[in-house]
Amino acid sequence: MTGGAVADNPGRLYVNDKKAPESLRDLRKIEEALQGNLGRAREATVGIELGEGGAGSGVIVSEDGLVLTAAHVSGGVGDDLVIITADGERHDAISLGLVASTDAAMVRIKEGGPFPFVEIDADDTARLGDWVFSLGHSGGYDDARGVVVRLGRIVRVADVTIQSDCKLIGGDSGGPLFDMNGRLIGIHSRVGASLEQNMHVPIREFHRNWDKMLASEFIGEGPFAKKPEPAKAYLGVAAEAREEGGVEVTRVLEDTAAAEAGLETGDVILEIDGEEIEDMENFLEVLKGMEPGDKIELTVLRDGEDKTIEVELGER
Repeated sequence: MTGGAVADNPGRLYVNDKKAPESLRDLRKIEEALQGNLGRAREATVGIELGEGGAGSGVIVSEDGLVLTAAHVSGGVGDDLVIITADGERHDAISLGLVASTDAAMVRIKEGGPFPFVEIDADDTARLGDWVFSLGHSGGYDDARGVVVRLGRIVRVADVTIQSDCKLIGGDSGGPLFDMNGRLIGIHSRVGASLEQNMHVPIREFHRNWDKMLASEFIGEGPFAKKPEPAKAYLGVAAEAREEGGVEVTRVLEDTAAAEAGLETGDVILEIDGEEIEDMENFLEVLKGMEPGDKIELTVLRDGEDKTIEVELGER
């Protein structure tokens, strides 16, 4: 085990520095620590409902309803979620920022609280061999069963991961890992092929990106979350080039920006916002640089006369 750890952390459980409990006293110390800290940890552990029947876990870390979870649970930035607290109450929530490469994420309950919350291990005192306990809603929230607790030890420590031998299954993802003082030290990330081989995001990874996640930033690239493609502007016409220049509308699609603005089959689009349209390539390139909601002005040729039509672009 790690020498010098007791000096760094006076509240550290002495059995952490033993390869295995050696006496009934050692076992009772572990039991006392778990029983003394489990109540509040359970109160703050939440279920998270996702779209299409998905489920995960999380933990409240502030009175006003800030929740830490895994990026693959929150799913993105600015998404609506449902948080189920330990009393069975359902609360609307929104996903904040995430770190796609390490699986860290934040969620905010929209109501102001107060909510039960846990203490974070701000000094990052967790060490290899420490006794820990994990909580989560295994298989999804179950009001009759409540949150599930597992006891184990830290078996590997790396910069952006902690590995424990706590037994986790689907639905536990995003749930909390605690030291025996009841302080949050990690968030469940990957549930291993073996139930005893599970990875957690260490709390230091949250600290590194705390302000950016609070500001709802999508941080980095990685396997745990995919940054959404920006929406593409959509006019809603089929068209073809003319030898004389411009593009002729051959079809106006229903329920599109073009239909709403009054474009008609046979209209010839000559200009967009004063920029002359020469051919289809030019037409598509101009639209490519625009975004949904942009208001543009089309100059069209209709029945031998130029006509100005204002269009608010839609989304593809």
